[in-house]
Amino acid sequence: MAQMQSFLVKDDTATSYTFVPVTDTPIPLWRTQIGNVPITGQMRLTCSQTVQKNGVFKLTVKLEIPVMETLGASGSSSGYVAPPKVAYVNTAVYSVFADPRSTIADRANLLRMSVAILQGATSTADTGTLANNALTGVWAASTAPGPQFFTTLTSLY
Repeated sequence: MAQMQSFLVKDDTATSYTFVPVTDTPIPLWRTQIGNVPITGQMRLTCSQTVQKNGVFKLTVKLEIPVMETLGASGSSSGYVAPPKVAYVNTAVYSVFADPRSTIADRANLLRMSVAILQGATSTADTGTLANNALTGVWAASTAPGPQFFTTLTSLY
């Protein structure tokens, strides 16, 4: 893997987040540095590569987005306020299984097509309709099969 660098990612409310490199060993890890959020509440991205028993490479990207608890009150009568706590973590895992005989072009085609499906490919937009710079809420409102499958939590069939 090339030298690790920071990168920007927008969410569906058009908020940008910077992921900064934390470590490249044993698994490359990037993490956000959002002010006033503890490390356990920072978003994390890891990339891993393993070789299966059959010799096929498994390449995995994992994005974890913790959601913090919100305080319902200003603390106890004695002034104690509990520290921030993670309520739950939403996780996306994208894996590619690549035969050692596959070419760069084979893997590039697989990557491009699968990303297009996730970005909302339709019968008229073969690259997907949901660029990362799209308007706020467009991913949540999409009716394309890929985004709708992940955002609505209902079956497509």
